[in-house]
Amino acid sequence: MGYRKLGRTSSQRKAMLRDLATDLIVHERIQTTEARAKELRSVVEKMITLGKRGDLHARRQAAQFIRRELVTTSDEEGNEKEIFAIQKLFDNVAPRYADRQGGYTRIMKMGPRRGDGAPVVIIELV
Repeated sequence: MGYRKLGRTSSQRKAMLRDLATDLIVHERIQTTEARAKELRSVVEKMITLGKRGDLHARRQAAQFIRRELVTTSDEEGNEKEIFAIQKLFDNVAPRYADRQGGYTRIMKMGPRRGDGAPVVIIELV
C-alpha cells in the first residue's frame, strides 16, 4: 500500500487531510501526530506545486481540495484584509518557492503525547 490509512475510511481520511492542508496553508505551522504529518507533507507539496503553476486549471484543481476558509492577512503598510485560503496559497505562499524544486515543508519532532504516547511533531512551511 502506498499510503497510510490512519485508522479511517477513505472519505474520513480525505476530509482530515483537506482540513490539515487548509490549516497548514492558513497558519503555516501546525502540531499533529507524526503519521498524519508525513501524509500531509505529500498533499501540501502537491498543492504548492499547483500554486507555482498559477494558471486557471491549477487554481481549479487546488480549489477542489482546499477548504473555503477566510484568512486575515496584512500587507506592507499594516492594512489587514480577509482573503480565502486558496488565494493565500496562490498569492503569498507559492511565490516564495519559485526557485525551489520541492521540499516545501519541515517536520520537527516534539516527543510523545501525554494521553496515549503518540509521537507529536510540528509541520511547518520552510
